[in-house]
Amino acid sequence: MNVLRRAGSWLRSARTWIALGVLAPLGMVVTSGLMLADLRRDAWDSADQTSRNLLQVLERDIVRNIEMYDLSIRAAVDNLKVPGLTEADPRLRQLILFDRAATARDMGVMLILNEEGDVVADIAAVPPRKGNYADREYFQVHQASAGLGLHVGRPIVSRLDGERMLPFSRRIDRPDGSFGGVVLGTVKLSYFTHLFSEIDLGPGGAINLYLTDGTRIMRYPYVEADLGANIAQAPTFRRFLREGRGSFVSTSVRDGVERSYKFTRIGTLPLILNVALSTKDVEADWAAKATIIGGIVLALCGLTIALSLLFGRELRRREAMRAEMAALSRTDALTGLPNRRCFEDMYQRALDAARRDGHPLSLLIVDADHFKRFNDQYGHPVGDAVLQGLARSLSASVHRPQDLASRIGGEEFAVLLPETDEAGARRVADTIHAEVAKLPIPSAGLGAGVVTVSIGLAAARPSGDRSAPLPDLYRLADGALYEAKTGGRNQTRSAAPSPAPLQRGALQLVKTS
Repeated sequence: MNVLRRAGSWLRSARTWIALGVLAPLGMVVTSGLMLADLRRDAWDSADQTSRNLLQVLERDIVRNIEMYDLSIRAAVDNLKVPGLTEADPRLRQLILFDRAATARDMGVMLILNEEGDVVADIAAVPPRKGNYADREYFQVHQASAGLGLHVGRPIVSRLDGERMLPFSRRIDRPDGSFGGVVLGTVKLSYFTHLFSEIDLGPGGAINLYLTDGTRIMRYPYVEADLGANIAQAPTFRRFLREGRGSFVSTSVRDGVERSYKFTRIGTLPLILNVALSTKDVEADWAAKATIIGGIVLALCGLTIALSLLFGRELRRREAMRAEMAALSRTDALTGLPNRRCFEDMYQRALDAARRDGHPLSLLIVDADHFKRFNDQYGHPVGDAVLQGLARSLSASVHRPQDLASRIGGEEFAVLLPETDEAGARRVADTIHAEVAKLPIPSAGLGAGVVTVSIGLAAARPSGDRSAPLPDLYRLADGALYEAKTGGRNQTRSAAPSPAPLQRGALQLVKTS
């Protein structure tokens, strides 16, 4: 029952409804935020899967074509060992040397160079086109080292047709193992341009192919100045080289765009391929949806909070009015002290507590002396000033939260003192007399000491039986007040003990002259 009562009180509270009105929209914002965060993760998961698939497709295509070109180069190296090749007709010799050579659209030149770097066979011409390539990097590498296998060189511009190409080469060894020349095959860089251009990565996306020394072979979107550039010192490339395969998000040193990089090393070749998606492009669709959804949610939440605050303000206003009315119903309008209704309620509670807990209880009835004279001689405004002054004096005489000074009617006041014995109540009464003695009435030109009070005191101390009936302290204190009045006023009298013997456990009254 108490739980239901507290719940009902909680639901009637303005603060409760304001809190609910604010927390509910905040809950909507949090929920929407979690949903948007989940959508963002989905966007990134989709982009990651797309990058991974693209990387696999591109890697397989490049590996397949390079293997095809390498087979052509291997075949030419092997065919150089055919008996009688040097005596054969030049056209027959060309057919023998290049019988298994690839003829793909983007295949560049294919040449056989002797140990001096001169062209001795040309897949595209009989007799071979003239030229010496001893100064090329790939020739010098094979000349200096045996057993390199397939060498992928830096991009070059062909001296035969002026096109950009990627050279692939293998060393020719004489029977004694000495250097006998180089078989060269090239792939036009247009192959990579055609391959990469079929993929749409968004405005900020890019595909890059590098040699492991940091040389950029191709970039899409195509920019002429990017080809051949070396980025070996760039943080992104160092990570490509160190990890070999993986993904990360970083800012490009080339254009300052933040991208998500998915990269891999192509087989055993000295090539690194990466697919880079701009983080802005990845989140573009999500950001548009998030803006719309977030704007709507925030607008609705703002409206809800505003309405809740207005509703809460109205509830607070009504609660304040109720509290004010309740306070007025328990407060004396003239003096501001609790009124008789409040006193009776607190008096009953104090009696119950004294009986339950076994604590002493005291009551003072305070009455202004000759109050009618003030009204008759100076008028009711002065009488009101006297009552207000007495209220201030009483309030100044009690200091504990549980003590209660109240006006119970006319010029009569009561001071309820829980957990206070007769001696303590006597000290409070003496304090009241002292405070009243300092009370002036400026509106009537009266100085301190003119106003006096008579006080009736009743004090009780419990014994053992807490179920025993309690004496009427108010009646006893009122009787003591009468004695103070008839005894000359401006004094305190304590109630005499009851003439009838007290029952076991009844509160014992103490008399002090």
